[in-house]
Amino acid sequence: MTILILGLVLFLGVHSVRIVADDWRTATRARIGEKAWKGIYSLLSLLGFGLIIYGFGLARQDPVVVWNPPMFMRHITILLVAIAFVMLAASHVPRNGIKARLHHPMVLGVKTWAFAHLLANGKLHDIVLFGAFLVWAIVDFSSARKRDAAAGTVYPAGTGAATVIAVVVGLVAFAVFAFGLHGPLIGVRPLP
Repeated sequence: MTILILGLVLFLGVHSVRIVADDWRTATRARIGEKAWKGIYSLLSLLGFGLIIYGFGLARQDPVVVWNPPMFMRHITILLVAIAFVMLAASHVPRNGIKARLHHPMVLGVKTWAFAHLLANGKLHDIVLFGAFLVWAIVDFSSARKRDAAAGTVYPAGTGAATVIAVVVGLVAFAVFAFGLHGPLIGVRPLP
């Protein structure tokens, strides 16, 4: 569990710099340059992500059951994860109504994904992993909304066509991951 926690601290820590030290982040990026900043950020993120994967794999070998979720939670989880994929897609499709309304759909997608997985998983390593991402997403979303308010950020209105594209791309990505990739990559088949 130690390696999992270390990976979470590193990965989520790097992704929290803007939350806790935005001025330092801006000054450092200006001092060392955009490419160097992105390189260091990417390297630390990948290292943290690798530790999360390795630590999670180790923790799965000796699981501690905290609770046994009822079977129907799987259905709720599948629905929520599909919504999370749509929000993730909406963060990348320009001028869609989801982004116009939510402003930070990727962070909300992470929040939804983490919450959904907490509903369907009751082992300690699952709670640590998804709970950490949920707490981070809650704090990050609040911080992003405050930055938007302070900067007077205005998001462009979405179009119906872009919104449909975001929904379709999100649902297709969800289907590919749920039916094809989740089993081989994660070791659990959420859908038969």
